[in-house]
Amino acid sequence: MQNVIVRGIAEIMRDEMIMQDKIISVLQDEPKTIPEIAETLGYPSHEVVYWIMAMWRYSKIEETTVKPDADGYFKYKLK
Repeated sequence: MQNVIVRGIAEIMRDEMIMQDKIISVLQDEPKTIPEIAETLGYPSHEVVYWIMAMWRYSKIEETTVKPDADGYFKYKLK
């Protein structure tokens, strides 16, 4: 069994500025869903959600479609 380290919200949000640059780099070539971004960065999806929502709130990224894909995820792209 693999040990899983669960980080608190404050700790996740402390990484926000560092992760923004990494997420921008991941989204340079093509739009991606949160699970795709998480896999590329090697972070859990639940942490990536916080960073993506912060970037969305400050208009750094946007959804590519009005409806989510078949799995319920939007693809995000840089604004």
